[in-house]
Amino acid sequence: MQQDTLNFFDKVYEVAKQIPYGRVTSYGAIAIYLGAARSARMVGYAMNGSVAKDVPAHRVVNRKGLLTGKHHFDGTNLMQQLLESEGVKVVENQIQDFDKVFWNPSENL
Repeated sequence: MQQDTLNFFDKVYEVAKQIPYGRVTSYGAIAIYLGAARSARMVGYAMNGSVAKDVPAHRVVNRKGLLTGKHHFDGTNLMQQLLESEGVKVVENQIQDFDKVFWNPSENL
């Protein structure tokens, strides 16, 4: 399937699937990469529906490194546990050393 025939959510999923293990990106960074800079919230909606799509949604956080999507994961702290299992340090729902683990699709894809 050609990239231009994918809907927005599918494009979001394709970017999210490329986030490296142990790295994170933001809803806004994905939106900017897709040429829809004002659509960070739509990226969030896509992440909410990504469970059946085998997308590492736990690697997508808000622009400040907060786990704002954590309530969409099963279990109390699953998003944090998944990140920590990849070596990402999280304290009080905030990714530590955010600038060091941040992956920018506009620079890396």
